[in-house]
Amino acid sequence: MTDKPSLSYKARRRWSLVILLIGLPAYVVVAVTIMNLLDRPPIWLELLIYVALGVIWALPFKYVFRGVGQSDPDAPTDPE
Repeated sequence: MTDKPSLSYKARRRWSLVILLIGLPAYVVVAVTIMNLLDRPPIWLELLIYVALGVIWALPFKYVFRGVGQSDPDAPTDPE
């Protein structure tokens, strides 16, 4: 039994664009603002924090991005 995703392919494509074009820049601004409020840590720690924040932002959206770069699986195929 295969589970049908709750979001259609087109909806996942739209949401991924919204997340990348609006959500990611907003997340970057928030992360940099929070880092600027703190005293400047050593460069290696600052780099580690930014790398961790760069990975963490995508984890909740893993399902939305899955398969978006491939062709629509629900699209009708043209018999040749």
